[in-house]
Amino acid sequence: MKKILFCCFVGLFLAVLTSCHTAKPSIKIGINAELTGETPAVGTSCVNAAKLFADEANKTGGIDMGGVKMPIALVTGDNAGKADQAALVTQRLISQSDVAVMIGPNVSSCAIPAAEIAEGLNCLMLSPWSTNPRTTRDTTTGAFKKNVYRACFTEAFEVPALAAFALRDLHFSKAAVLYDMSSEAPNNGAHQFQESFTKDGGQIVAMETYTTGDRDFSAQLTKIKATNPDVIFLPAYYNDVPLIAQQARRLGIGAAFLGNNTWSTPEMLALDTEHNLNGSYFSNHFSTQSTLPAVATFLAAYQKKYGQAPDDIAALTYDAMSLATEAIQKAGSLDRKKILEAMAKIHQFRGVTGQFEYTAGNHDPAKSVVILTVKDGAFAYVTEVEP
Repeated sequence: MKKILFCCFVGLFLAVLTSCHTAKPSIKIGINAELTGETPAVGTSCVNAAKLFADEANKTGGIDMGGVKMPIALVTGDNAGKADQAALVTQRLISQSDVAVMIGPNVSSCAIPAAEIAEGLNCLMLSPWSTNPRTTRDTTTGAFKKNVYRACFTEAFEVPALAAFALRDLHFSKAAVLYDMSSEAPNNGAHQFQESFTKDGGQIVAMETYTTGDRDFSAQLTKIKATNPDVIFLPAYYNDVPLIAQQARRLGIGAAFLGNNTWSTPEMLALDTEHNLNGSYFSNHFSTQSTLPAVATFLAAYQKKYGQAPDDIAALTYDAMSLATEAIQKAGSLDRKKILEAMAKIHQFRGVTGQFEYTAGNHDPAKSVVILTVKDGAFAYVTEVEP
């Protein structure tokens, strides 16, 4: 009996020893996403794309680190679309989980506080979808944060491009604006549109507000109707837009709707059951109708894995993952300081959302703005505005 127990012990010891010797170290990448809360489709797209990228890389052994391949291990945290939770997730991912890089948050109200934490902890943060300039810039000095980058264009380029398109291409001259004043990106986008539209010769006939969670917009829309606008600009998240459009049409408002990248998820189309958004236009980061060779491969892989086409959040996350791993490869190390130094040397990058141009010291890429329309319950490509 003792001999049997001894043999079992030796066998177990050898198994554990073998496991320790064969276990591969991994590259831990944190995903700070909005999986619950007001915009869960945003977080789901982000996590899905990150998993797809990691799975594809790991099928070939992972990321090449000086001739040795290391698999990617994702560490995901749900920020629930709340600023305080986003900060806590950031702290946990960097300080406790010891991730090499953090991807996200996406929503600007979460990305801005998360960026402050990442900056203080000297960890590279790449936000796929946050367009607010404050995400990458120091709020006091206006200078770029050392550790925070984004994979998307900013509102500073997107909104003026959209306003110019509305005036020159769609020939709208009178615009009303309805926005969530309690949400970072919609609030900022609304005022940027007001400034750009009037500067280019248009007229803003109404600026109406609501707060996150509101579901009755009749008072604001009644005021807007009285001004008889050509177009209503709705820099609102996908969960608000269909309800606003429905209430507007029921009040007899015939104006066209115009949106920005916050409209981008297909979930918005699923909520627009009455097709009130047909004929609307919005600016975006990505189109499934892009002719870039990399897009077709990405589309097919995403569709196969998740049974649906990717939105811009998924595409931007995929590019953010690619940027992060390129920085890690160039660093040849999981040392955060070396990764940050390598990221600062990446000036050109081509991904599924197009060509990135990071000029020296600039953490916001110069990229074209895609204009899409809603046609027959689907998104359709219209044009692109170059930076």
